[in-house]
Amino acid sequence: MLLEFDRVEKSFADNEGPVRVLQGVSFDLAPGQTLALTGESGSGKSTLLHIAAGLESADGGAVRIAGRDLLQMGDAERAALRLSQIALVFQQFNLIPSLTVGANIAFQARLARCADAAYIDHIAAALGLTACLHKYPETLSGGQQQRVAIARALAAKPNLLLADEPTGNLDEGTAHEVLEQMLKLVAQTGAAVMIVTHSPVVAARMDRNLHLRGGQLV
Repeated sequence: MLLEFDRVEKSFADNEGPVRVLQGVSFDLAPGQTLALTGESGSGKSTLLHIAAGLESADGGAVRIAGRDLLQMGDAERAALRLSQIALVFQQFNLIPSLTVGANIAFQARLARCADAAYIDHIAAALGLTACLHKYPETLSGGQQQRVAIARALAAKPNLLLADEPTGNLDEGTAHEVLEQMLKLVAQTGAAVMIVTHSPVVAARMDRNLHLRGGQLV
């Protein structure tokens, strides 16, 4: 398995004491599989995604990427694993304003020393960004910026793509087109995909659906 959650626990403190956000969550995801994670706001979806990315630590259980337990790693090891194997797409685009669209797309791949100019051009064409490569993020619409964020995530050919509402800023027609192109590009690399979404249309397009309620899978 590429991603494994084994009885994962996570709590946060508030004024009334600890609040359990994830309670014994277990699931796995194989290479090439796509998975939608659904649930109401506050159910723990984003926390689960952050733990899978190594951005937050669980309080208990195990989280393994290709057999390596994230909870046993230090910050530097987790950062190196993210760089080499994991790509993230969040609702905030986090594009670098001083870089062109083309340079933004290439950014993570260059850090991972696997930049491929021909592949970047291929991704840009698939996501309708070819005419924007020499522009700067501030000149783009929100939907275009989201496409750039998706392209950047895919450019390094990650083994695991984690996305939080990746088409949430797009109109319905464009969202469908971008989702299909994203899945097609991911399928070419054999990567696994986990998407947090409120959209039943997006969820229906995934191989598997998991639903979080009160920190538990139901």
